[in-house]
Amino acid sequence: IYSYFDCTGGRYDEVCFFGLQYYLKKYLVGQVVTVDKINAAERFFRDHFAHEQFAFDEKTLKLMSNRDGWEYILKQHEGRLPILIKAVPEGTVVSIKEVLLTVENTDPNCFWLTSYLESLLMQMWFPTTVCTQSRAQKNIILKYLRETGTGESSHKFKLHDFGFQEMAGVECSAIGGLGHLVSFSIPDMLSALPLSRDHYSADCASNSIPVSMGAIVKS
Repeated sequence: IYSYFDCTGGRYDEVCFFGLQYYLKKYLVGQVVTVDKINAAERFFRDHFAHEQFAFDEKTLKLMSNRDGWEYILKQHEGRLPILIKAVPEGTVVSIKEVLLTVENTDPNCFWLTSYLESLLMQMWFPTTVCTQSRAQKNIILKYLRETGTGESSHKFKLHDFGFQEMAGVECSAIGGLGHLVSFSIPDMLSALPLSRDHYSADCASNSIPVSMGAIVKS
């Protein structure tokens, strides 16, 4: 099975692709299938589909948990996922409706795996959206820096990111903050910095200054 991901459209005619590498390293690299995980998944599926209204038989429950498929990957591939993912380099600006990445199973017995990973890989839309928005804002800033004769060298320090408190979680803040760092160098989303170091080999992805919250100063 050969799948592809693209951006079908939105506010912008171009999209700045970002975030895939984090999800690959975090969730898909190395031995990700183990006996414990297979057992836990099977217990979950049994509980999830156990309502008497549906009354699935044992064969159907086993089929839905796909125990045989995961055990095959564990035995034949030592728990490593037999997939091939190709993508444009992160940070690349791509026109909408052009392919950003492709996913292909490398073992014909694991044809189901390509679509199975779709929900996880779709998580890249959040950092890609942040990255695209920040790039558009950077271009606006550059436009007016040029028009006012201010010079372009300072543009990376013109838009701070204080969004940690509004994020859905720490992981969300980290990958979103890192998407902003593609275009700027002064966020205060500190959660993005360990991620940039551990997953993108960036020793120091940003710079900042000591600041205090307005509410603290007022109180």
